[in-house]
Amino acid sequence: MELLDESIVPEHAREVKAKAREFADEHIAPNAKEYFRTGEYPWVILEAGQDAGLVAQDIDEDLGGRGLGLEAMLAIAEEFYRADAGIALTLQLASFGAEIVEKYGNDDQREEFLRPVAECDQITGLAVSEPGTGSDLAGMTTRADRDGDEWVLNGEKYWVGNAVEAEWLTLYARTGDSDDRYSNYSMFIVPTDAPGYDAEHIPEKMGFRASKQGHIELDDCRIPEENLVGNEGTGFYMLADFFNHGRVVVGGHGLGLAAAAIEEAWEFVHDRAAFGQDVSEFQAVQHDLSDMLIEFERARALNWRAAGKVANQDNAGYWAALAKL
Repeated sequence: MELLDESIVPEHAREVKAKAREFADEHIAPNAKEYFRTGEYPWVILEAGQDAGLVAQDIDEDLGGRGLGLEAMLAIAEEFYRADAGIALTLQLASFGAEIVEKYGNDDQREEFLRPVAECDQITGLAVSEPGTGSDLAGMTTRADRDGDEWVLNGEKYWVGNAVEAEWLTLYARTGDSDDRYSNYSMFIVPTDAPGYDAEHIPEKMGFRASKQGHIELDDCRIPEENLVGNEGTGFYMLADFFNHGRVVVGGHGLGLAAAAIEEAWEFVHDRAAFGQDVSEFQAVQHDLSDMLIEFERARALNWRAAGKVANQDNAGYWAALAKL
């Protein structure tokens, strides 16, 4: 059974989909159990993905990337997550948040920070969630205050991919106290070697063990004034736009995992006999498989439709929300 067929995938994304499948079969699937057991960061597989042109390649060609669009990134996500969620997340988090700097940053920021990521010399991450706040973007408490020609950051961030491993992060912090709670936040580029930045891994996760998330403490962490991304007070809107793309790709995470589970279930019931017949011939089993396949095909059709709509900025928020569900 092959659930991630290419018929629904736009023609321009099929080549990268095939390459992602080949890479996943060679590098991810054979190593998944061992990395899950040890919980180690899969540096070797990350480097192989970078060499294969499958990591951080949504960054524009002018900056050293391939300029892969949303549909290509969704195709990669499906294939990687079909092989293993933890390793797949590591590969996709290597450039997480870079899209914000590419879209809203200035030329100097893009050249200094994005080019090394696109050319696979650095990895990055996005710091938004906090110990007590996850999805309430207008309720975050980490602050950034001006002090001369610097910004001073104080607060905590949690569940941050590559908080320890990355060379820099795109970080979301409060910069105002106006009545318009959506205009009080800004985005910053924060080098992980900045004074006042301290991060440690979140230990002993139940899943995604080959991907590392961290807890960041910012204690008078100082960064240059020019590390503000875009305009002060527009961070909430940057993130809202960024998450439209992210929700579509996260939908691909679920599709890859579901495809792997259903394919394994299909093989199991067709390879096992009971009461003198294949388990697959029992009507109750057929009903369960049918329900799973219907749900999967429905979700995949919606997610790929959402990908096209979001990529073309056609009521993107609406379609991204549907994909999230």
